[in-house]
Amino acid sequence: MALDNPMHELRSINLAAPVTDAVGVDGPRVMIETHGCKLNMADSQRMAREFVSAGYAIAGDGETPDVFVLDSCTVTSVADRKARQALSKARRAYPEALIVAAGCMSERDPDEVDALDAVDLVVTNQQKLDITRTVTKRLGVSLTPCADGALPAGSGALLGRSRASLKIQEGCDQVCAYCIVPRVRGRERSVPDDMLVRQVARQVDEGAREVVLTGTQLGSYGFDISETNLATMLKRVLNETGIERLRVSSLQPAEITEELLDIWSDEGEGRLCRHFHMALQSGSDAILSRMRRRYTADEFVQTAERVRSTVPGAMITGDAIAGFPGETEVDHRSTLDVIKRVGFADLHVFSYSERPGTSAAHFDDHVDYGVRTRRAADIRELASELSRLFRENAVGGVAPVLWENNAPATGLTDTYLRVRRNSPDLPAGVSALENVIERVRLVRLDGDVLEGEPV
Repeated sequence: MALDNPMHELRSINLAAPVTDAVGVDGPRVMIETHGCKLNMADSQRMAREFVSAGYAIAGDGETPDVFVLDSCTVTSVADRKARQALSKARRAYPEALIVAAGCMSERDPDEVDALDAVDLVVTNQQKLDITRTVTKRLGVSLTPCADGALPAGSGALLGRSRASLKIQEGCDQVCAYCIVPRVRGRERSVPDDMLVRQVARQVDEGAREVVLTGTQLGSYGFDISETNLATMLKRVLNETGIERLRVSSLQPAEITEELLDIWSDEGEGRLCRHFHMALQSGSDAILSRMRRRYTADEFVQTAERVRSTVPGAMITGDAIAGFPGETEVDHRSTLDVIKRVGFADLHVFSYSERPGTSAAHFDDHVDYGVRTRRAADIRELASELSRLFRENAVGGVAPVLWENNAPATGLTDTYLRVRRNSPDLPAGVSALENVIERVRLVRLDGDVLEGEPV
């Protein structure tokens, strides 16, 4: 049962919109703020869809919500701090709204979150499926759901994104030494492929041009379902739906098989995005073993080389942790060397953060905080150089861009490069660029953004 904070039991929730017999966009307004990973974005979009289907409206820019939902992250102590700050900020900005703390921080320690003055309602990951019913009961309102679950035009259920995110599996059985995720996401479990095909087809019918497939341990998809795996499911989605672009989120080296890579040049050619996110974490075999990662540094590099040879022009992004317990200067230099060898186009860099409930939190050789910070800065400096080099090499090429907004139009290539359109002229037959895929020539680099000229 979701926790209802007794400190706010008597707070008056004054709804800013009519609620009795409200339909679609006329119902109470909900604002959802998402922190953390793409899996959280998929959860948030699903919650938004369910709110709209139940008769709520997604609050637009500048609108005051009746309900504020934070879908939180807890992967580091910094993520926890940002979540607490977001909840406090929401309470100050929307004093009469129902403030709901959802997501991984709430799953990790619901009692701690419930004790926050800003929070009215705590919803864990396992309770997200019932969030609409829980909020409606808390508000004491009567709503008329959308007919047949069909969303009204302009419902805002993608939460301002041009891409639809779809969770294909959840949970992780690998239990890396530093990671709190298995505790807050549970054991690995897959969504049946028949259901995924239907969901992608529905998103296409509703106007989605790109779907991002997300999960905690994406490459494990299908281990608990007979006669399917990630490659088989991808082929089904590509063959049985009209989705124009399909993006696969994070994979580990052992999961990037020949069978999987071949799809990029077969069924998925021109539709599967040439973007591979591979979490390195460390370039030292000793540290990788201590982290309980299931690959060596050389295996990681070899996988990256195989990706590039099979999928020309592919963008490889990743994650790295600086200052894991026991990490020496030699280990740190090994990480820098592997990052160079891989040639990451983008890298998320974290200073190691102790998380209660993980085995690494009990190690007795923690690295000094100042050393962690300095090593993280070293990695970020190298990553910035590699990022600039990848983007400079893209200049002169032609790429498809999915525009996320209109003037000035910006969007992403299939390789996840940010592009700004340099022409105000619209393509023939197009009245607005948002959610349009257009081929552009990348003519120059401006900071981290490429300038694109329609071809």
